[in-house]
Amino acid sequence: PQGPEEAKAFVNAFLKRSMPKKKDEAIQDILTRKAVVLQHYSKNKTKQKRKKTKGFTAKQRREMRLFEIEPEQQRYTIFLPLHELWKQYIRDLCHGLKPDAQPHMIQGKLLKADLHGAIVTVTKSKCPSYVGITGIILQEFKHVFKIITKEDKLKVVPKLNNVFSLEIDGFTSYIYGSKFQLRASERSAKKFKLKGTIDL
Repeated sequence: PQGPEEAKAFVNAFLKRSMPKKKDEAIQDILTRKAVVLQHYSKNKTKQKRKKTKGFTAKQRREMRLFEIEPEQQRYTIFLPLHELWKQYIRDLCHGLKPDAQPHMIQGKLLKADLHGAIVTVTKSKCPSYVGITGIILQEFKHVFKIITKEDKLKVVPKLNNVFSLEIDGFTSYIYGSKFQLRASERSAKKFKLKGTIDL
């Protein structure tokens, strides 16, 4: 068993290790005046900054043609399964699209839904050549839809000054492109206001 001197030497050595910033006189002063809660002071570890992985810039994506659909892939029949998946997605989103469902509730959900795979038709436009274009939405950007038609033609249709209609299970919804100039990711968080009349 250790005697008082050995115990004192052990405590002093332990305190020096635990409180390296304090001098011997300060440690002795603490011991004589108040109780000491022994604790270990760990050295401050330098936090390593996490490096953010940088993605491609918009210019690099354009140069690499990441979002371009190859001509041999521009066929309507290829994307019909995508349309079937979209219909199932909308049915799940709207809880089955029952006949007694309130139209404005379905409309509100469709405005925030992902439209990749939806079949849309341009019903009104300030440019007559766009009216009647029908096809599956392959890509949605902030200002345009890329649509593949039944004739296997890829059409780039601007949202501005166009009205689009989409139909699913007997419910027809109209999209005013001028009020729809958002990316798909931004639409999910946007609150759309009901308005009486909307111009092209």
